[in-house]
Amino acid sequence: MKVLLIIPAYNEEENILNTCNKIKEFSSEIDFIVINDGSNDNTEKILQENNIKHITLIENLGIGGAVQTGYKYACENGYDIAIQFDGDGQHDVNYVSNICEPIINGQADMVIGTRYLDKRESSFQSTFMRRMGSSIISFLIKIVSRIKITDPTSGFRAVNKEVIKVFAKEYPTDYPEPESIVDIKNLNYRIKEVPVNMIERKGR
Repeated sequence: MKVLLIIPAYNEEENILNTCNKIKEFSSEIDFIVINDGSNDNTEKILQENNIKHITLIENLGIGGAVQTGYKYACENGYDIAIQFDGDGQHDVNYVSNICEPIINGQADMVIGTRYLDKRESSFQSTFMRRMGSSIISFLIKIVSRIKITDPTSGFRAVNKEVIKVFAKEYPTDYPEPESIVDIKNLNYRIKEVPVNMIERKGR
């Protein structure tokens, strides 16, 4: 299967090179593309100087627009699985296989990496206020879509070819992670969570 990591980045001059290098060290066979979301720091310069494949947006579209650009690229280039992977270094590339497995095995159409399903798996649990906010969003999603998602704001997620096509056409912009869960569930796609490790962001 062709797998693509979509890496949205906005002003990630302190983290983007390290993030990309970790992916390369993990496997030279993983395709990835950085979506430079109109950064006004040195992100673009770093990407160019290090020959990192990227798409630069002429203005900042926000996380929703940046990620949708990645899905459009995945759709146009025939990828079977697309994985959203943050440029700030919080996501652990060692768990890429874990979130792909349910899709490869035909058990899910979208897989969300969560730090809360098995708290022993993740060294970083976020702040109390963020966990509280996540719990509220999780409760609202359960009411609306009748599915329990423990980490609805997680940006570490994988989707199959059919969902890639859906997101390439339309992807939410205001609160993209929880909204996309509701959208996909309402289209009767299967969603699964798997435990992953999250790493505390370095830099600003």
